[in-house]
Amino acid sequence: MRWRCMDTEGRGHERRDVDVRRILLVGAGLVVLAALVQLVLYFQMMGLWSARQAELPAAPPVATALPATPPEPRLQTAPADDLHDLRRAEDARLHSYGRVDRRAGIVHVPIERAMELLAGEASR
Repeated sequence: MRWRCMDTEGRGHERRDVDVRRILLVGAGLVVLAALVQLVLYFQMMGLWSARQAELPAAPPVATALPATPPEPRLQTAPADDLHDLRRAEDARLHSYGRVDRRAGIVHVPIERAMELLAGEASR
Protein backbone atom coordinates (compact mmCIF):
# COMPACT_ATOMS: atom_id res chain seq x y z
CA MET A 1 0.00 0.00 0.00
CA ARG A 2 1.33 3.45 -0.92
CA TRP A 3 1.38 6.32 1.47
CA ARG A 4 -0.74 9.23 0.34
CA CYS A 5 -1.37 12.66 1.67
CA MET A 6 -4.74 13.93 0.62
CA ASP A 7 -4.04 17.63 1.26
CA THR A 8 -1.15 18.06 -1.20
CA GLU A 9 -2.09 15.50 -3.82
CA GLY A 10 -4.85 17.58 -5.29
CA ARG A 11 -2.73 20.71 -5.75
CA GLY A 12 0.23 19.04 -7.45
CA HIS A 13 2.94 20.46 -5.19
CA GLU A 14 3.33 22.25 -1.93
CA ARG A 15 3.30 26.00 -2.21
CA ARG A 16 3.99 26.86 1.40
CA ASP A 17 7.59 25.55 1.65
CA VAL A 18 9.48 27.65 -0.94
CA ASP A 19 8.81 31.28 -1.72
CA VAL A 20 10.61 31.79 -5.06
CA ARG A 21 9.96 35.52 -5.08
CA ARG A 22 11.60 35.98 -1.69
CA ILE A 23 14.63 33.90 -2.75
CA LEU A 24 15.09 36.01 -5.89
CA LEU A 25 14.79 39.22 -3.88
CA VAL A 26 17.42 38.03 -1.38
CA GLY A 27 19.72 37.03 -4.26
CA ALA A 28 19.29 40.41 -5.94
CA GLY A 29 19.94 42.11 -2.62
CA LEU A 30 23.18 40.16 -2.19
CA VAL A 31 24.31 41.17 -5.69
CA VAL A 32 23.58 44.84 -4.96
CA LEU A 33 25.37 44.58 -1.62
CA ALA A 34 28.44 43.02 -3.27
CA ALA A 35 28.53 45.78 -5.89
CA LEU A 36 28.21 48.42 -3.16
CA VAL A 37 31.07 46.87 -1.17
CA GLN A 38 33.27 46.85 -4.29
CA LEU A 39 32.47 50.49 -4.96
CA VAL A 40 33.29 51.53 -1.39
CA LEU A 41 36.56 49.56 -1.50
CA TYR A 42 37.52 51.19 -4.80
CA PHE A 43 37.10 54.71 -3.41
CA GLN A 44 38.88 53.77 -0.20
CA MET A 45 41.88 52.37 -2.12
CA MET A 46 42.02 55.46 -4.34
CA GLY A 47 42.06 57.67 -1.24
CA LEU A 48 44.82 55.60 0.35
CA TRP A 49 46.83 55.66 -2.88
CA SER A 50 46.62 59.44 -3.23
CA ALA A 51 47.54 59.90 0.46
CA ARG A 52 50.57 57.62 -0.02
CA GLN A 53 51.66 59.51 -3.14
CA ALA A 54 51.44 62.80 -1.25
CA GLU A 55 53.70 61.41 1.50
CA LEU A 56 56.46 60.29 -0.86
CA PRO A 57 59.47 62.60 -1.10
CA ALA A 58 60.37 64.24 -4.38
CA ALA A 59 62.50 62.21 -6.75
CA PRO A 60 66.24 62.90 -6.52
CA PRO A 61 67.82 64.77 -9.45
CA VAL A 62 69.76 61.66 -10.46
CA ALA A 63 66.51 59.78 -11.05
CA THR A 64 65.29 62.41 -13.50
CA ALA A 65 68.58 62.24 -15.42
CA LEU A 66 68.25 58.53 -16.15
CA PRO A 67 67.44 57.51 -19.73
CA ALA A 68 63.86 56.60 -20.54
CA THR A 69 64.79 53.30 -22.18
CA PRO A 70 67.18 50.60 -21.02
CA PRO A 71 70.58 50.31 -22.70
CA GLU A 72 71.16 48.16 -25.75
CA PRO A 73 70.76 45.26 -26.44
CA ARG A 74 67.06 45.17 -25.64
CA LEU A 75 64.82 42.14 -25.71
CA GLN A 76 62.45 41.85 -28.62
CA THR A 77 58.85 42.39 -27.65
CA ALA A 78 57.46 41.37 -31.05
CA PRO A 79 60.03 39.30 -32.99
CA ALA A 80 57.67 38.61 -35.89
CA ASP A 81 57.04 42.33 -36.42
CA ASP A 82 60.77 43.07 -36.17
CA LEU A 83 61.54 40.42 -38.79
CA HIS A 84 58.82 41.80 -41.06
CA ASP A 85 60.26 45.33 -40.73
CA LEU A 86 63.78 44.01 -41.46
CA ARG A 87 62.61 42.15 -44.58
CA ARG A 88 60.73 45.22 -45.81
CA ALA A 89 63.82 47.42 -45.33
CA GLU A 90 65.99 44.87 -47.13
CA ASP A 91 63.53 44.64 -50.03
CA ALA A 92 63.38 48.44 -50.29
CA ARG A 93 67.18 48.59 -50.45
CA LEU A 94 67.37 45.76 -53.04
CA HIS A 95 64.86 47.41 -55.37
CA SER A 96 66.00 51.05 -55.26
CA TYR A 97 68.80 53.36 -56.35
CA GLY A 98 70.96 55.19 -53.82
CA ARG A 99 74.41 56.38 -52.85
CA VAL A 100 76.70 54.36 -50.63
CA ASP A 101 79.68 56.73 -50.60
CA ARG A 102 79.47 60.08 -52.37
CA ARG A 103 83.23 60.80 -52.28
CA ALA A 104 84.19 57.45 -53.73
CA GLY A 105 81.32 57.51 -56.22
CA ILE A 106 79.84 54.24 -54.99
CA VAL A 107 76.13 53.71 -55.61
CA HIS A 108 73.73 50.83 -55.30
CA VAL A 109 71.29 49.85 -58.02
CA PRO A 110 68.21 47.62 -57.99
CA ILE A 111 68.97 43.91 -58.05
CA GLU A 112 67.21 43.40 -61.40
CA ARG A 113 69.30 46.14 -63.04
CA ALA A 114 72.49 44.74 -61.50
CA MET A 115 71.75 41.30 -62.96
CA GLU A 116 71.13 42.86 -66.39
CA LEU A 117 74.47 44.69 -66.21
CA LEU A 118 76.31 41.53 -65.16
CA ALA A 119 74.65 39.50 -67.91
CA GLY A 120 75.57 42.17 -70.44
CA GLU A 121 79.24 42.14 -69.30
CA ALA A 122 79.36 38.34 -69.38
CA SER A 123 78.06 38.25 -72.96
CA ARG A 124 80.83 40.53 -74.25
